[in-house]
Amino acid sequence: MDRLEDQVEKEGRDLSILEAVIENGPIGIVRLAEETDVPKHKVRYSLRMLEDDELIEPTPQGAIPVDNIDERVATINDGIDRLVEQLDGLRDVFSSTE
Repeated sequence: MDRLEDQVEKEGRDLSILEAVIENGPIGIVRLAEETDVPKHKVRYSLRMLEDDELIEPTPQGAIPVDNIDERVATINDGIDRLVEQLDGLRDVFSSTE
């Protein structure tokens, strides 16, 4: 469970960084750290992950969202909904043993 919690925390951080890029882009590491209260080294890591996932693009002025970000966010939200359903299903499995 600890690994899952750590992963969810990292994903949550990445999504908060993505939200700040969408709202404020172009935006650099220092300002992202200030806006999100995330340490700069973690902002840098999240930016790398978001770029690898093709959600943001680097520019000389800072990170910006990709052109089709609205579609990409909708896909992310659908994925989160599916995960919540799966987790609820796991809880139901253990609830039936009580």
